[in-house]
Amino acid sequence: MLYTVKEISELAKVTVKTMHHYHRIGLLLPCCVSDAGYRLYGEKELERLQQILFYRELDFPLKEIKKLLDGEPERLSILACQKQLLFSRMQRLERLVQTIDESIRCTAEGVMMDKKAMFNGFGTEQEWKEALSEQTQYLKAKYNYDLIEENPIDVASMNQSAQDAMHFMVRMANALREGVRFDDQKVQNLIERHIHSLNKQGHVTTAASFAAQAKFFLHDEFHRNMLEAQQTGLSYYLYVAAEDLATKKV
Repeated sequence: MLYTVKEISELAKVTVKTMHHYHRIGLLLPCCVSDAGYRLYGEKELERLQQILFYRELDFPLKEIKKLLDGEPERLSILACQKQLLFSRMQRLERLVQTIDESIRCTAEGVMMDKKAMFNGFGTEQEWKEALSEQTQYLKAKYNYDLIEENPIDVASMNQSAQDAMHFMVRMANALREGVRFDDQKVQNLIERHIHSLNKQGHVTTAASFAAQAKFFLHDEFHRNMLEAQQTGLSYYLYVAAEDLATKKV
């Protein structure tokens, strides 16, 4: 079934002007144009629009959304990532609701609210500590390495790093699922772009050090399971691809 711009705007509750803008910047193109000049959209375009709107709900800029979707990742992987991002936001909003409820209670009773409790949900440093708690405990117990102490939390930087890492792994998982060889230029480019992104964020990462990290992920049970939960075979695929790139860079 095909839909006009007007029908799509009514169905998705977006304005016609928004649809025209998405077309103009190449974010959402029609599948065809009718003899009468109407832009028509099919099921794939509807799915892409849904993905765009999920990202917009997460405050992603349009340029970033276009970059993410133009890589043609599998729809299921995109939805899984978006669910994770939305769930994290939902948890934060729940904490903010709890904070405002407590503020209302204290105000109604004429008592002073605990200073720390006043700001629960606003800063995300505690959220990061909670999110990393399992990994931190594991590394400390097995390697005597305190993840938080050795890497002080910079919220903005960690948010960006987590977002970049998530999308990198989604693309690697897609390549594995599609049967792309580990030494294919597409895969090598993915790793090189990710290394470049890490270095832009202040990390000192080379092809060799990234390969060493991938090797650690492969042999360490906790981190291997994290990767395998995304896609069976991903830990080994990442390692051999990273090792191949490092060898070529020597």
